[in-house]
Amino acid sequence: MSKIERITRRYPDAAGGHEIADSDTEFRRDLERIRFSPYYARLSAVTQVIGQTGAGPLVHNRLTHSLKVTSVARTIATQLADQLAESGPRGAEFVCDPVVVQAAASAHDLGHPPFGHLGETVLDRLARERLGLADGFEGNAQTYRILTALDVWHGTERGLNLTAATRAATAKYPWTPAVDVSVLPDDRLPPGLRRIGGELVVRKYSAYFVDAADLDEALAGSHGMLPLQQSFEATVMDIADDIAYSVHDVDDFYRAGLLGQGAVARELGAWLDDAVELRRADGPSLAAHRRPPGSALELLRRKLHADDAWIADDDAFVAAVRRVADDLVDGLLAEDFDGTLSAERALSSFTGRWIRHLQESVALAPTGNPRTGLVTLNRRAWHEVNVLKFVHKHFVLNRPDIAMYQRGLSRVLVRIVKGLMAWLEDAHDRERVPPRLRELVDHATAGYLELRGAPVPGVEVPSAAEARRLGAGRGVLDYVASLSDDQAMALSEAIDGRPDRLWEVGRSL
Repeated sequence: MSKIERITRRYPDAAGGHEIADSDTEFRRDLERIRFSPYYARLSAVTQVIGQTGAGPLVHNRLTHSLKVTSVARTIATQLADQLAESGPRGAEFVCDPVVVQAAASAHDLGHPPFGHLGETVLDRLARERLGLADGFEGNAQTYRILTALDVWHGTERGLNLTAATRAATAKYPWTPAVDVSVLPDDRLPPGLRRIGGELVVRKYSAYFVDAADLDEALAGSHGMLPLQQSFEATVMDIADDIAYSVHDVDDFYRAGLLGQGAVARELGAWLDDAVELRRADGPSLAAHRRPPGSALELLRRKLHADDAWIADDDAFVAAVRRVADDLVDGLLAEDFDGTLSAERALSSFTGRWIRHLQESVALAPTGNPRTGLVTLNRRAWHEVNVLKFVHKHFVLNRPDIAMYQRGLSRVLVRIVKGLMAWLEDAHDRERVPPRLRELVDHATAGYLELRGAPVPGVEVPSAAEARRLGAGRGVLDYVASLSDDQAMALSEAIDGRPDRLWEVGRSL
């Protein structure tokens, strides 16, 4: 069976269930619909990690990040497609179309709300505690909802009418919060799922209950996959995302002056010097407030073994720490970024070198392991990416000044959600709710009412009154998640009665 035949059989057209006559044309149509979407354009005004106003105009936003993920993903997909073509016949699951991968990479962050991952955390808490939504809020699920339900294209009733191939490729976590994991042992649970005290904790997922049927349809043609395993193209997108943000977040923090050589050198050097003693230490002492340098890195080493024993290796971990110490600490961070051409050249060299190295480190994964998908980074690069991610998480995201700023942003989102819900519940004034919000609430309510006729396994069927209540909450989240950072700030201040932001808010409602 040829590559094109496998593609057309796996991926029926979203509208009528017919086979695609020209898969390349259909997949390019998907890519263009995503890139022409207002949700895609909005990403230019959404924080990646740190806001541009506080760190200058050269740090990444969600759009520039998505563009770079797409570039990395296309390179990897092209390499893998060539390898598959040369290696001879494989199972139907081994299909890697570079255009499908580009479409998934372009779409992968559409569901991120204002203020980056902080916004996602706050909206999830509000969804569960204030709005009674058992499936919460999750950026990946919001992405899938935008593509299949919220965005519009002429001639479609809802969503962008994408092929099943592209929809499956965006499903980084191909399940809902009601996922059934009885077919998998605990040590084979995919990332995003974990058992804690005997209870399954679903931290990541790609569809809410109201969108579960569409996800099932998109995945129905993925023959040969293990239960809960990403499609081939989804795994390529996922790896490209890991590569891009592990390198480009370091880029941003270095530019912003937030990544100091001393602290990073102390942590990495202490772990390399005292690895034997640190391995003997108990967990509480490593996690204590006044812990010795190297403790946080030792906790990472233990976590990798606990979560991914299939690839975690102490020798590879040591080599990764040494390489990051040599290239980042003793190399890039040895000189402060001052905006000169020499500093830009050094940063460009560092970034380009690491991106090329990691792209070339992608390989087919061992079979039979749903934690890996069908593709993975090789052992060396996998450890290096985890160490790079550790550097910016530990030395930047946990900084008290950034935490203080994020606490303020969280109050902005709390104020908006509570204010909009109060407005919808106000019998005397709810007729003046913004039309866009009203449409989103009606749309979400219709989705919950449909669940009464086609329930999701493991999910309680809502009554008509409950469907309306859930629809109001989901509609508010859909509305807030579609705002840019500045729009969220302006709306929060308008709800508080600041007249100087009135017209700025009015343009976005």
